[in-house]
Amino acid sequence: MLTSPAQLQHTLESICNEGCKAVRHYIQLLEQGYVFPALQPLSSAEREWILRELKAIMAVYNRN
Repeated sequence: MLTSPAQLQHTLESICNEGCKAVRHYIQLLEQGYVFPALQPLSSAEREWILRELKAIMAVYNRN
C-alpha cells in the first residue's frame, strides 16, 4: 500500500524537526541502504523521495 502525499510530508517534517545534525545522519544512513524505523513502512520509491527531499532541504544550509 502506498503512502499518501500528506503522510509522506508528515514523515519528512517529523524527521526535519529532529534538527540538522539528525537529518545529516539520516541522509548518510539512507545513502548506505539502512532503513530506520520511521521509514520501514514506506516503499523504496517513497524512501528515495524522502532522501531527495532531505538533501534538497539541507542544501540550503550547506551553501557557502
